[in-house]
Amino acid sequence: MRLLSCLFLSGALALAVPQSAGAQNQPAGGPPQSTPQEEEPALLVADRIFITPQRVLVAEGNVEAFQGDIKVTAQRITYDRDTGELLLEGPVRIDQGGATTLLADSAELDSGIQNGLLIGARMVFQQQVQIASVQAKRAAGRYTQFSKVSATSCHVCANGKPPIWQIRARKVTHDQLERQLYFEGAQFRILDFPVFYFPYLRLPDPTLDRATGFLVPSVRTTSQLGTGLKVPYFFKLGDHKDLTLTPYVSSKTKTLGFRYRQAFKRGRIRILGAYTKDDLQPDEQRGYLFADGAFNLRDGYRFTFDLKTTSDDAYLADYGLPNFDRLRSEVALERIKRDTAFRTSFIHYQTLRDSEDQDEIPSRVFDLYYQKRHFPTAVGGEVRLGFVAHAHERTSDEDIVGRDVARATFDAEWLRSWIFTTGLRADARLGASVDTFNIRHDSGFPSQVTRTTPRAALTLRYPMSRREKSGATQVLEPIAQVGWTHVSTNDVPIDESTFQEFDQGNLLSLSRFPAPDRREDGATGVVGINWARYGAKGWRALATVGQVFRADADPEFNVTSGLQGTASDLLIAGQLETANGWSLAGRGLLNGDFSFAKAELRAAWSQETTSLSGTYVWQEPDPAENAEDEISEVRVNGRYRIDQNWLTRAFARYDLAESEPIRYGLGVTYQNECVQANMIVSRRFTSSSSIEPSTEFGFTVALTGYSVEGGGQQFKRRCS
Repeated sequence: MRLLSCLFLSGALALAVPQSAGAQNQPAGGPPQSTPQEEEPALLVADRIFITPQRVLVAEGNVEAFQGDIKVTAQRITYDRDTGELLLEGPVRIDQGGATTLLADSAELDSGIQNGLLIGARMVFQQQVQIASVQAKRAAGRYTQFSKVSATSCHVCANGKPPIWQIRARKVTHDQLERQLYFEGAQFRILDFPVFYFPYLRLPDPTLDRATGFLVPSVRTTSQLGTGLKVPYFFKLGDHKDLTLTPYVSSKTKTLGFRYRQAFKRGRIRILGAYTKDDLQPDEQRGYLFADGAFNLRDGYRFTFDLKTTSDDAYLADYGLPNFDRLRSEVALERIKRDTAFRTSFIHYQTLRDSEDQDEIPSRVFDLYYQKRHFPTAVGGEVRLGFVAHAHERTSDEDIVGRDVARATFDAEWLRSWIFTTGLRADARLGASVDTFNIRHDSGFPSQVTRTTPRAALTLRYPMSRREKSGATQVLEPIAQVGWTHVSTNDVPIDESTFQEFDQGNLLSLSRFPAPDRREDGATGVVGINWARYGAKGWRALATVGQVFRADADPEFNVTSGLQGTASDLLIAGQLETANGWSLAGRGLLNGDFSFAKAELRAAWSQETTSLSGTYVWQEPDPAENAEDEISEVRVNGRYRIDQNWLTRAFARYDLAESEPIRYGLGVTYQNECVQANMIVSRRFTSSSSIEPSTEFGFTVALTGYSVEGGGQQFKRRCS
């Protein structure tokens, strides 16, 4: 029978290992202060517990002691209540919340556990990183000093086989308050072969999430910049902000990258950038700056910003940064509630395309949107009142190419639905819009235009469902709509609606132009059908077929929009998901010649060790969308885990119309319990007047447990 005893050990267990979060808030440099944990009683469990005539408590046989999140196990514990001396005979194990474990053959600690000696001591952090020593001394209730140390996160084999890497040191001091490790006379060894020597070395305790110091370096090789080294250094500027500086040096570039982050009570900001002097543009100072943030303000308002700029068109591509062809910067304020929506923003565009002139694109854009919902009891349904303001400006003042437009839109709409006993659903909508335009720097249009657009529509749906014997459910829903709009004038320039898409989202819209600078006019009719099947074992299939008919053709629709003429192309869209990881989605516009003007197909397959996804896009030539030639392009991404250690990734983008590749890439990752190595090779084939084809090679090696989070037992090696 095992015996229980509740003892007041004067906080012995609480001080025997590194203290928890309560201790980390003590003033730096001051003496350790008492915490609520120190007052907790300890529970002692053992095969035999007795008190000697000298008032010494002795626990023997499978001894376990508990206090808070601390657990101590030993073969024998002796506690002298008068002197406060605590003797532990091993093997001794002291665990604290699974984060830190202290192992020893035996331990002798004095009153208050401020000082003591541990023989054959080993400290393990997060069940991975371990520090083994001949002996350890505990001093000032804060420091644990290890002698003749070996530190590693690799699995240590009992047969004497050396770990992949280790740090050998004459002495290591662990500061439990600051959670830092100080090495003296340290050697970094790979397979027990000395590689580097450090007279003094400081590393963060692996339980510390953020600490000032070097991060994982990387090697980057490109055909334009040669082979270079990136060595990031992290500065902890406080509990809520930090700075990372990343020097990048090669034979052809000297670059300093930076990242600043700060968290606030109601928001956060992040700033990324780099300053560069290189041989690609030797007389220029190059770089980029990205900044984003979000803040939750009072009364439900939210302020966001996302700013981007770069020194030249080729910088992002040259340095392997996100490959934007336009930089969109936005500052926005919004508030979304159940019955109101408000958003205003200022947007700036910077083009990186050779085919565009910065002065001739609408680079400065202002938007304001407000909508309010009402639910009148007299007529039922829902009333939506809205106001939209928009303005865009070009920096050029030349006639036509420097056109600036401002627009204000007032909109009111009533919507109501009825469901009849037969299952038929009817949706009615009735509304009107008033648009006012101010047009400058374009002699082809009047400077002031006011336009009114009343509209009405009735939509009928008849959903039907059927239950199959297999347990699957099918849903079939025919749809028909009759609509009408009357646009008083369309004598305004089209700047916002130059690209049109016809899909399931706007099949039942009364205007399929993406913005109010252009509205559809006249009577329209829509017929379509939705079908769905939900299998009992996780299969799901969806399909939509629809077509739009109108009394008068609208010449402003693009060739590939599928909306030209009095009858649109046939919209065909579908999705398929299976229980074994397959998914398929497609959309196409089938014209009267039974050929597709535009089509898109996406497929994916995902398993535990393998995933594969691909996209195919097809579009006929359309000068209105700056597509002088047909577009036929395929993209493929894949991942395959060979075993628990090896992971491969690949991606490819290929232009089928031109029969030439756009970009290829291959990545390989090796990871075990103490090392993570990443290698990636990619080739970009595209070129322009400012961008040349390039090949890039990247390589990083990280010591898991210190530099990155490790995988623990998942990657444990065998010692055979």
